[in-house]
Amino acid sequence: MSRWKGLPEPLDHRVRYLIVQLRRLKDHSGLSLAALAARTSYSKSSWERYLNGKKLPPRDAVEALARICEADATRLLALHEVAAQAWHAERPQAGAEAATEAGAEAGEERGEAAVPAGPAATAVPAVPTAPAAPTAPTAAPAGRQVPLRPLVLGALAVLVMAGAALLVARLWEDASGIGSSGADAVPVISETGATPTFTHRPGETFPCSVQRRAGALYAGHSRTGTAILDRGATGWDVVEAQCLLHRQGYDPGVVDGIVGGKTLRAVKRLQARAGLPTDGIVGPDTWKALRR
Repeated sequence: MSRWKGLPEPLDHRVRYLIVQLRRLKDHSGLSLAALAARTSYSKSSWERYLNGKKLPPRDAVEALARICEADATRLLALHEVAAQAWHAERPQAGAEAATEAGAEAGEERGEAAVPAGPAATAVPAVPTAPAAPTAPTAAPAGRQVPLRPLVLGALAVLVMAGAALLVARLWEDASGIGSSGADAVPVISETGATPTFTHRPGETFPCSVQRRAGALYAGHSRTGTAILDRGATGWDVVEAQCLLHRQGYDPGVVDGIVGGKTLRAVKRLQARAGLPTDGIVGPDTWKALRR
């Protein structure tokens, strides 16, 4: 089993989630980085950069990995689109650089090399020509109307792009558990029946009352099984995970709803026992281990 390096601290959580999914596909396939390079058009060093968060993997690389591992390419490509938006928002020049680097990597894999230019052609002196006769200026047509059709088509294109962005955001929420409601997020209910928004107050801790229902453990703060929790994450899902870690025998420190160093170490010990990659990130597989 691969022992992965920790992902860079400032990495956006949407990019983190994509990389974690790609790492797990690679681990489950049993392929080494060299084997991935042999079966795709990307080098071993490129795969090392992609899977360690140093560089956003191209769409074609994600699709190739999904094909090799027989995974759901549609879901991975939707996650990649969301991650790419976050990546390029933080790095305005990343789009042009990524296209240039992707082309360079593809050329490197095909063994292409730059071809030196041949000897310069012999210069031929220019033959002077007579100046062209001046032409009369053309008067602009008076009362010209602006065509409406291009404006209407442009407005329709904007609406289509907005709809596509909403669809991708919905796919991301369904895949990662972010923004879910109802059964997927059940914080403690107040006496008035309202669902409170999680707000961290210094020194505040939360009670744990873990019970087994329908064969799974629940602490009453969240019923998620897909939320992604990494260092610095906060919320009711974190409270739920900390309570379940206590129940499993791993001390996450105080149950305060914040993923800190002690919670991260407890998650890694649980993952090691369950035979999962010890990256300290709570994802779908780690939730399954917590609720057993």
